[in-house]
Amino acid sequence: MCIVLRTYVCYNYSMNKAIKYRLYPTRKQTEYFLKCFGCCRFVYNQALNWRMAAYKADGTSLNYNDTAFGLTALKHQFKWLKEADSIALQQALRNLDTAYSSFLRKNDGFPKFKSAKHSRKSYSTINQNGTVAILDGLVKLPKVGTVKAKIHRQPLSDWKLKSATVSMDSDGRFYVSCLFEFDKPICVVPISGKAIGLDYKSNGLYMDSNGNIGSNHKYYRESHDKLARAQRKLRHKTSGSNNYRKQQLKINRIHKHIANQRLDHLHKLSTEIANQYDVVCVESLNMRSMSNKGFGNGKATLDNGYGMFLSMLEYKLSDRGKHFVKVDKWFPSTQLCSHCGGRLKLTLNQHIYKCSCGLTIDRDLNAAINIRNEGLRILRSA
Repeated sequence: MCIVLRTYVCYNYSMNKAIKYRLYPTRKQTEYFLKCFGCCRFVYNQALNWRMAAYKADGTSLNYNDTAFGLTALKHQFKWLKEADSIALQQALRNLDTAYSSFLRKNDGFPKFKSAKHSRKSYSTINQNGTVAILDGLVKLPKVGTVKAKIHRQPLSDWKLKSATVSMDSDGRFYVSCLFEFDKPICVVPISGKAIGLDYKSNGLYMDSNGNIGSNHKYYRESHDKLARAQRKLRHKTSGSNNYRKQQLKINRIHKHIANQRLDHLHKLSTEIANQYDVVCVESLNMRSMSNKGFGNGKATLDNGYGMFLSMLEYKLSDRGKHFVKVDKWFPSTQLCSHCGGRLKLTLNQHIYKCSCGLTIDRDLNAAINIRNEGLRILRSA
């Protein structure tokens, strides 16, 4: 009997984790949230207008300190801004500063004005001396007091509450995302035999190197008929009427239900893999490019949520001290033979890989094995 001793390297790691709670505000609290969303959007747009005007006038580049100073003048001019949380207004200016920094680093496009109709309805506030707190069935927030909430998970005693973000989804439901900071001891798991490779599969989410298919669920297509009926009813409503808005809300709730189904399923799959394996190797694919019209399977690609799945896998493996390896997207995983290393080009219609060495295997399984082997090579050479 062979016994393999596994040596763990442990260290303390300061990390942040957010817990999202469902809120059940009163009518007065709902009015405050909507007002705060509008105030933050107004301040963001106003500051963006200042920065654009200053740059056009004499090339001056304003920053957060300059726009934050102008916030006082805005409050004097527009008295209704004082009704909103001042920290939330300052955070809106910080968000603009972050957007500008990302643009200057060429990581993103130029900041855009926020639309009252299409922009995400949310605001963030910072916990200062207990202004934000998690209570028994309640969440305490500045200027609004305690709001009834579904506290499905309590933070640990050593977790420090840093900030809270209140948001409203398109289906009219309110949530608060509480960000906690804490120190966690993490033991880095050594590279062992518990490794797996995942190859993207449009009709099954993924094929792993053991020959298992991830999921055959297509939640959007499963609810497609119900969604189509709701959208046909909307077509016969007068745009802007109360009945039109009610029908829109029904459609948004169907979309939200589909998204929740997909999210729940991906969380379960990613947790199962993160608990079972020490090393997970994947391809770094551009899912936006794969969902375009040229491939002809855009709906299936977006319905899978493979990008979200990889993000979940990455942070869950990191929390457990395990390894998440990304193989370059140009690595010829489909063309290489996983047995002899030979190379054979396949068309999209060919689903069986037949090598001259005698290997006959499913092309996706062959690719997953190659991704696992390449990922282990990258990990060992790092």
